[in-house]
Amino acid sequence: MAPTHDSYTTGAEQQSNEIRRRNVPEQGSNGTIKYTASDVDEKKSPRQSGGVLSFLDEFEFVLAPIVFTFLAFFTRMWKIGLSNIVTWDEAHFGKFGSQYIKREFYFDVHPPLGKMLVGLSGYLAGYNGSFEFKSGEVYPEELNYTFMRIFNAAFGALLVPLAYFTAKELNLRRNTVWLVTLAVLFENSYTTISRFILLDSMLLFFTFTTIFCWSKFHTYRHDPFSPEWGGWLLLTGVSIGCVCSVKWVGLFCTALVGIYTVEDLWAKFGDYKMPKVEYGAHIGFRVFGLIVIPMLVYMFSFWLHFLVLEKTGSGDAQMSSLFQANLKGTEVGKDSPLEIAYGSRATLKNMGYGGGLLHSHVQLYPEGSKQQQVTCYHHKDANNDWFFYTNRNEPDFNAEDPIRYVGDKHTIRLLHVQTGRNLHSHQVSAPVTKADHEVSSYGNITVGDSKDHWIVEVVDDAASRDYSKLRTLTTAFRLKHADLGCYLRAGNVNLPQWGFKQIETTCVKKNSPRDKYTHWNVESHVNEKLPAGDPGSYKSPFLKDFVHLNVAMMTSNNALVPDPDKQDDLASAPWQWPLLNVGLRMCGWDDNIVKYFLLGNPIVYWGSTFSLAFFGFLATFYLIRWQRGYNDLTAREFDHLHYAGFYPVIGWILHYGPFIAMARVTYVHHYYPALYFAILTAGFCVDWVTARLRKNVQWAIYGVLYLAIFGLFFLFKDICFGMVGSHAQWGYIKWLDTWRMTDHYAFNGLSSLFSKASSVVQTTVKSVAESMPESVVETVTETVAEGAAEL
Repeated sequence: MAPTHDSYTTGAEQQSNEIRRRNVPEQGSNGTIKYTASDVDEKKSPRQSGGVLSFLDEFEFVLAPIVFTFLAFFTRMWKIGLSNIVTWDEAHFGKFGSQYIKREFYFDVHPPLGKMLVGLSGYLAGYNGSFEFKSGEVYPEELNYTFMRIFNAAFGALLVPLAYFTAKELNLRRNTVWLVTLAVLFENSYTTISRFILLDSMLLFFTFTTIFCWSKFHTYRHDPFSPEWGGWLLLTGVSIGCVCSVKWVGLFCTALVGIYTVEDLWAKFGDYKMPKVEYGAHIGFRVFGLIVIPMLVYMFSFWLHFLVLEKTGSGDAQMSSLFQANLKGTEVGKDSPLEIAYGSRATLKNMGYGGGLLHSHVQLYPEGSKQQQVTCYHHKDANNDWFFYTNRNEPDFNAEDPIRYVGDKHTIRLLHVQTGRNLHSHQVSAPVTKADHEVSSYGNITVGDSKDHWIVEVVDDAASRDYSKLRTLTTAFRLKHADLGCYLRAGNVNLPQWGFKQIETTCVKKNSPRDKYTHWNVESHVNEKLPAGDPGSYKSPFLKDFVHLNVAMMTSNNALVPDPDKQDDLASAPWQWPLLNVGLRMCGWDDNIVKYFLLGNPIVYWGSTFSLAFFGFLATFYLIRWQRGYNDLTAREFDHLHYAGFYPVIGWILHYGPFIAMARVTYVHHYYPALYFAILTAGFCVDWVTARLRKNVQWAIYGVLYLAIFGLFFLFKDICFGMVGSHAQWGYIKWLDTWRMTDHYAFNGLSSLFSKASSVVQTTVKSVAESMPESVVETVTETVAEGAAEL
C-alpha cells in the first residue's frame, strides 16, 4: 500500500481499515499530543460547571506533581537523623567524600561524580574531613551527618516527579500516571536507600532523568531540528554522561537509548523521500548529542576529580609514577637520584593500565616450582623494594667500586631486599596463565644460575633520547629473560586467595613491544652515592591518566568476585531480586541500635515482575494474530505498544540481565535501576488492559491498586524509618523465612499480624456493643475470636 505522510517510531504504516481503535492520542504536526473526544475525560476533560472538582481537574497537571513531590520529600526525609551511627556503605562513600574535603587522592571502582557530590554535601555541612567513617561508629557531634543524608535524600525525592512526567510522556492515561508515580513514591526500597550517604539515590536520579529526557526527545520526533528537539537531545546526552559518571551501570541506560537511536535511524534510512543531506544531519546530531556530549561530561568529571585531589593519598599506587610524583606531599620520586646505578634500591612500577608495583613475599606457590611468589601489588610496602645487581658473569657488586650506571641492553639481576632472593624464571607454567612461564624469587646473592639474569630494553624516555642510563620515573623499559627470551609481564589477572588476590606476574613468551603490561619504570630510588634529582618536574598528560584510571577501575571491579572461603550474609543472587525473595540488613541488629532493613514493597515488586511476563504474553498474542492475518491494532496503537511497552521491557532486560552473567558479588540494591523499568512496564500493562472498561470499573481497579501500594508501604514503614527496640516485635511482617528483619519464623509473623487484626476487629465490635442486644454482641465476639484463633 502507498505510504502515508505520517511517520511512526516503528516505521509502521497507518492502516486505512482501523479496527478496534483504542483511546490513543493523535500526534500534531509538531509532535505535540492531540486528544480525541474520548480522551478528554482522562487527560484534561472539559470543565464541569464550576466547583472544587472542576478546579482540581483543570489544574491536575500542576497540583498533582506538587502533592507527589511534597510526599516524596516527606517520606525520604522524615526521621532521617534518627540513627547516629555509620550505616552500611556510608563507611565507604562517606570516607570518599572526606577525601575530597581533604583533597587527598584515593582509588575506587566507581567513577567520581557521585562521590564528589557526597564531598560537596560534607563541605556545605561544614565538615572538615577528619572522621574516618568506620562502620557502626557513632558520628561525632561536630559532623552534621543529618544534612549530608538530606542532601542525598533530595535526589531520591526527585525520582517521584520525574516518574510522573515520564509516565505522561509515555502517553499513559492520568490514573496510570498516578499509579506509576505512587509505585515509585511508596516503594520501600527506594525510600530506604535514599536516606543514607550512598550513591544509589544519585544513580537512580540520573537514570530517571535520562529516561525522561529521552521520552521528551521522542515526543518531538516529528519536528526534527527544532529548538525543542535539539534541546532534549542534548539534555539526554548530558544525563547519560552524568549517570555513567556515578556508576558504570549507567552504560545500560546508554545502551537503551542507543537501541532506540539505531532503530530510529534505520526507519529513516527506509524513507526514500528524505534527502541524503537531511539524513546525514540526523546522524550528525545524534553522534554529537548522544556520543560526544556524554563522553565530554564523563571526562569532565575525571578532570574535576584530578583537579580537586591534588595531595597524595591512599590510592596513589593505582596511578602512573609520573602522576604520583606531581601530587603534593608524595614520596614518589622525592629526593630520588635521577639515574639508576648498580647497588641502587628501587621500586619498579608496571606501566600497564591499572599496573602495580613488582612485589614478592615469603609465601610460596602452592603448586608448580613451589618457590617464593612474585606478584604485582597496588599498595606501598617494604616487599616492593629491589636491588639492581650485577649478573653472575661479572664481578660481584662492591659498594666501594666506582659508580656504574644501568642502561639499555645491560644484563642485570634484581634482588628482593626483604628476603635476599633473585627475580627468577624457568620453564614452569604460570599458576593462572598457563601459556606463560612462572616468575619466582629464588636463591640469594651467591646461590643461583643464569635464570636470574634479565636484559634491560629501553622503550622510551620522557626526559632524554640518551638510553645509556635508566632514569627514575621517566624511562620506560622491558626486562627480557636472558635464557628463555620471554618478557616480565603483569597483566590484569588476579591470583587466587593463596596469592592474596594480587596481580599475577609472569614471563610471556610472545614479544610484543607495544604491550604496556611488559613496560616498567623505576618509581622510587635510593642511592647514597648519587645526588638527589627532580624527576617530578615532568607532567603526566590528562588523557593518559584518564585511560589509566579507568582501566584500573575495570580491573578492580572484575576482581570483586565471591570469596569461596568466606560467607557474605549480605550478598544475594539475581534470581532472588524480582521475586523479592531476600532483603538486606543495613547495620547491626542489637536491640540498642536503630535498625534498617532493605526490602521492597511486595505489591510493587511482585506486580511489576508479573507484568513483565504478562507483556511477553501480550506481545506473543498480537504477533501470532498478526501472522494469521488479523488486524487487531492500528498503526498508532502498535506504535504505543512498541514505545511505551516494549522499550521499558528492553530497559529492564539491559539493567537486570548482565548481573546474571557477572561473576562479581551482587546485592539487592543492584536491582533498583531495573525495578524502575519494571514499574513502567506494569503501568503500561494496567493501562492497556483497563482502557476499554467502563470508567467506574477502571477507577475501582485503580483505587484498589492505590490503596494496596500505600497500605503495604505503611505496613512496612518501620524498616524504612528505623526499627527501634527488639527486632522480635516486627515478626508480623516477616512473610518469608528469607526476610531477616527478625529471626522469628514467617508463620509466627503471620500469626502476629492476624492477632493484631482480630484485636482491632474485637475493639470495633465492643465500641458498637452499647447499641446492640447482649446476645448479638456475645455471638459476634465469640465468632471473631474463634476465627482469629483458627487463623
